[in-house]
Amino acid sequence: MTWLVPLPVVLPLVGAGFALALARYHRVQRVVSVAVLSAVLAVAVTLLVLVQDGPLVVDVGGWAAPVGISLVVDRLSALMLVVSVSVTLAVLLYSLAQGLADGDDGAPLAVFHPTFLVLSAGVSNAFVSGDLFNLYVGFEVLLGASFVLITLGGTRPRIRAGTIYVVVSLVSSIIFLVAIALVYAAAGTLNLAQLALRLPEIDPGTQLVLQLILLVAFGIKAAVFPLSAWLPDSYPTAPAPVTAVFAGLLTKVGVYAIIRTQVLLFPDGRLDGLLMVVALATMVIGIMGAVAQDDIKRLLSFTLVSHIGFMVWGVATATAAGLSAAIFYVVHHITVQTALFLVAGLVERRGGTTSLVRLGSLARLSPLLAVLFFVPAMNLAGIPPLTGFLGKAGLMEAAAASGGGLSYALIVGSIITSLLTLYAITKAWNMAFWQEAPEELPQTRTPRGMVGPAGALVALSLGLTVLAGSLYGYTDAAAENLRARTPYIFSVLPDGGRGTGVSPDVTQEGDRGTPEGEG
Repeated sequence: MTWLVPLPVVLPLVGAGFALALARYHRVQRVVSVAVLSAVLAVAVTLLVLVQDGPLVVDVGGWAAPVGISLVVDRLSALMLVVSVSVTLAVLLYSLAQGLADGDDGAPLAVFHPTFLVLSAGVSNAFVSGDLFNLYVGFEVLLGASFVLITLGGTRPRIRAGTIYVVVSLVSSIIFLVAIALVYAAAGTLNLAQLALRLPEIDPGTQLVLQLILLVAFGIKAAVFPLSAWLPDSYPTAPAPVTAVFAGLLTKVGVYAIIRTQVLLFPDGRLDGLLMVVALATMVIGIMGAVAQDDIKRLLSFTLVSHIGFMVWGVATATAAGLSAAIFYVVHHITVQTALFLVAGLVERRGGTTSLVRLGSLARLSPLLAVLFFVPAMNLAGIPPLTGFLGKAGLMEAAAASGGGLSYALIVGSIITSLLTLYAITKAWNMAFWQEAPEELPQTRTPRGMVGPAGALVALSLGLTVLAGSLYGYTDAAAENLRARTPYIFSVLPDGGRGTGVSPDVTQEGDRGTPEGEG
């Protein structure tokens, strides 16, 4: 069943071609986009089941690793595929309903569909990439698509925000490209599995430099402090569906890259202390920015930055429990943050603005909208027994088990961050939904087609709470496999990294102890 591995990348690209060719036939274009993402979701769920028996690998073009490009799906990448495609499909359905409600049958809608599918292909490619350069390609594909999406409509605020986003993204890409060149110069390969074997053999100082440069490149993409100032100014100006998919997915691709490279390539943990400091600063400073906001989208953008710190914290614990909690929190945050931004779009449509000082009375005017905002908001704040609470509890437990001053400082910081998140979210809910509106709100109705996808994501976040035990069991297994490294390495390099690129029968089950023991 390895032929399924490339499909999350190939299907959206083929669909984008059809969508572009059918630009004049908007109804057919919509059907193509929904059908493609539905098919990709089915493939991702199938892969999630298949990887229980070990990672699935495809050598593109028949060129065996490490010579060729490898696409790898293990437990982590399969889970990320399922969650990312689920929210992408929900956002697409939301955008279709919004377009139909606005009567938007012009050029922007025709451009939206192929670009949105290309974005999905780029995200999927990043998750299944088995080498650094293909990971770079995945980033560039999704960034190229995001440049178009963030400036849709061509308004002055969107062009300004898009310019900031483009400049920051290009800087990050240049740093990543420099890192790729240095890694290849030092190790003679970009294949992640082979790098896991070769990097421990090079000079420790060179290793540290490579690790730092990769962390800076991925840190910008993940929006960790102090590399996060660009995000709150870039995301809020885009259309609601675009903001939602950006907030839910793009920063998480950066987090995924940090997890993959730190655990697989640099398992010695020399920068764990630095990552803990960065995680703490990201949490606290991000949420302080959120508290000061009086606009829902900007408030949510700052909370997005803040809660990236929880994921980095899990990586920095350097334990299986911490890594499992980080993966769990990534899944939680993708669903909850996307849902909140979609609901923010509904608030803007119903109230005519996202400014908290101009909103009010929405709970009376639209009780369903109030519930749709309240549930994921409380989840984001970490109210028991929702997934936000369970993820944070897992991180605190892992930190307490590992001990150390920084670990306990992060526990305190996470509690403060959660309380401030609750304060900021409660303030937003009170001002937008509970207090009386300072002026009469426009009498607009919210299309059911837009409410449905937002409600589906809220329901998905609640479903994850119900299935939290099973999900944690899965993330525990994913974390163990990541830290073991051998399942990934031997799936990509069946010859044990000897550099032949072939799969002889000499590798027996008993030989798969540790990579360092090869040869």
